[in-house]
Amino acid sequence: MAENKTQATGASVDEFLAAVEHPVRRSDGSRLLALMSGITGQEAQMWGPTIVGFGRYHYRYGSGREGDAAAVGFSPRKGALSLYGLTAAPESAGLLGRLGKHRTGAGCLYINRLEDVDEAVLAELIRTGNRHMTTVLHDG
Repeated sequence: MAENKTQATGASVDEFLAAVEHPVRRSDGSRLLALMSGITGQEAQMWGPTIVGFGRYHYRYGSGREGDAAAVGFSPRKGALSLYGLTAAPESAGLLGRLGKHRTGAGCLYINRLEDVDEAVLAELIRTGNRHMTTVLHDG
């Protein structure tokens, strides 16, 4: 079976964020780093070349494919901030309704900038997403 494309690396999170060209994405990335670190209690780690992740969980699909992934994380991409692991928990639907301007797709939450959303609701999404990914959905 093929290795997973996105794996934890030893790359520097600080260097990655400092190299983000868009000034708002760079600033929001630094804010997300602090927010997710504080909520998860985990040190940030690069997953692949562009995802800043916190914690990890092990998954196993019915097909037999399995691996490890970041429990929650983000990537300050050109088009939007992509946030991972925040939409799978059952309570996320109600929180998303209160979050502010965002969109979702393929298990990701996309926001243009942090000022578009309620940061307290985002913090709760991070908290419930991390808990769900590491203890409810998967063995963490």
